[in-house]
Amino acid sequence: MSSSHPSTAGPAATRLVATPRTGGTSAARWSWLLVLVGGVAAYLVVLRVLVITSNVNLFPALLLIGAVTVPLSVLVLAEELGDTPLVPGWAALLTAVVGGIVGVVAAGLLEYDTMRQLGTVPMLLVGFIEEAAKLVVPVVLYLVWHPTDPRGGVVIGVAAGTGFATLETMGYGFQALLSSGGVSAVDGTLLLRGLLSPACHIAWTGMTAAMLWRIRSAPHRGRAVLGFVVTFLAAVALHATWDGSSSRPVHVVVAVVGLAVLVGFVVAARRGRGPLARA
Repeated sequence: MSSSHPSTAGPAATRLVATPRTGGTSAARWSWLLVLVGGVAAYLVVLRVLVITSNVNLFPALLLIGAVTVPLSVLVLAEELGDTPLVPGWAALLTAVVGGIVGVVAAGLLEYDTMRQLGTVPMLLVGFIEEAAKLVVPVVLYLVWHPTDPRGGVVIGVAAGTGFATLETMGYGFQALLSSGGVSAVDGTLLLRGLLSPACHIAWTGMTAAMLWRIRSAPHRGRAVLGFVVTFLAAVALHATWDGSSSRPVHVVVAVVGLAVLVGFVVAARRGRGPLARA
């Protein structure tokens, strides 16, 4: 950390730091796979029982498991991949739950107000609103805990994207049920959106929060702020391109770019290289 910013030192600046594991590192690295396999198995069991019994009380469980399995697996992978978690587990969980709720509520209200005033919501504005809404909780954490290790930002961003993607997917699944009246449409919606979530919401918020987290420890804060702004605008552009296009090739390109960026940031954080190197 640059000596020109001494205010970031002290106990308050080190609160959002995870402690090293005392054992079970190999098991922790593969815990994401356990979450994925367990979630898929639970989903199939609930789906089978729902089809056999026609018990609609099982539908909320089907929605929740189908929406959360893949995003949660990605979050666990980002958090547990190395020898030491990049942020405390409670911080990641808090961001996923509170960040998801705050994100969908804030985005819903802002998009509704825009619709009332303009009669429509341009895709670029939708992208801006949703990407900003997902950053509310990460920004609060950044301001409260003053993180000096830039590596944890990608995990916080992935957590916020996980919560938002899960709740949004549950909403789309419910819409599919209302419009079709059948479980097959819901199953297809959950599968498609679940598989795409790492390349979309999770990737976009992950890369933006990663750049936010590096500002405090960057040798040149002005450049770091500019990098954060540019990354946020890139996330908005990817989001708007995805929402505004019905072309499958365009969606494939956006998904590949998002997934590549997410993997790049997670690997950089784990290795402590590039802009995410620890000061």
